[in-house]
Amino acid sequence: MRGNSPESDVVISTRIRLARNLRSLPFPMLATNAQSKEVLDQIVPVLNSDDLQQISGFDLFTLDQLGELQKRVLVEKHLISPNLADESRNGAVMINENESVSIMVNEEDHLRIQCLCPGFQIREAWDLANRIDDIFESQVDYAFEERRGFMTSCPTNVGTGIRASVMMHLPALVLTQQMNRILQAINQVGLAVRGIYGEGSEAIGNVFQVSNQITLGQSEEEIIDNLHSVAKQIIEHERAARQKLLGESKMRITDRVKRSYGILSHAAIMDSKEAAQRLSDVRLGVDLGLLKNVSPHVLNELMVMTQPGFLQQYAGAKLSADDRDIRRAELIREKILSS
Repeated sequence: MRGNSPESDVVISTRIRLARNLRSLPFPMLATNAQSKEVLDQIVPVLNSDDLQQISGFDLFTLDQLGELQKRVLVEKHLISPNLADESRNGAVMINENESVSIMVNEEDHLRIQCLCPGFQIREAWDLANRIDDIFESQVDYAFEERRGFMTSCPTNVGTGIRASVMMHLPALVLTQQMNRILQAINQVGLAVRGIYGEGSEAIGNVFQVSNQITLGQSEEEIIDNLHSVAKQIIEHERAARQKLLGESKMRITDRVKRSYGILSHAAIMDSKEAAQRLSDVRLGVDLGLLKNVSPHVLNELMVMTQPGFLQQYAGAKLSADDRDIRRAELIREKILSS
């Protein structure tokens, strides 16, 4: 969130997730408590191995160690899935020092390896995920079939088991009413567009997650190359749309950006949906050079910090919806005015 990264005016982050299962045990949804415990017993030695620790320092957390608020914060930071937080039996997660890698155990699959990179770094994320995957594959017996590839709980992941995604801020394509056309084109090339928290989530604040749908019949490199190529085209379309807004509607877009900045700087109450939209406007203004006194890194951080779980952790107490709206407005004012 804080560092400079490639194409960061449009791409917020890049993620690679690999789904893997152990050959001799049922998928988590069918496993008994003893069987899911056995999965954990087989995987923990790898998590603690020197090979993995040399990549980065990791800490292991079992889900029964964590309170509901802690789990919610990890979901909001994209370090664990809602499925792991809510439904896992003998679930665990291993997270590295800078939170760029999380390894989930007993989620929908026995093992979910996830690597996050800032900005547009899809090949870098894949290289890191691949290194970690090789370490696990050398020490546990994966469920793998020569013709079908990696066996997964959900048929849509069978094959490579890879889900590559790019989180993109696309306000100009939305404002110029080009987004529907872009979505149709993306779907035709085997990619999917979802909201900020993946499948079934809403695209709030003009943030969209573009990811592969096909995992069988293509190699990992083909999947990565396809997503990389399409994402580059989306970046170019978004930048062209931004220039169109500046050329044809500069005063209108300036008014929109500055109104949102004014509201974020002074509002006493702010719900999460309005906050996401106002932050999107201000971020667009920063990227277009219409606002000079706001750091884009602060806006990235506020995307996470204004979520309900994080707000309550920040406050050190459980908050009602009204109290969260007050705290959210307070936090935004503090961060925006000090950036």
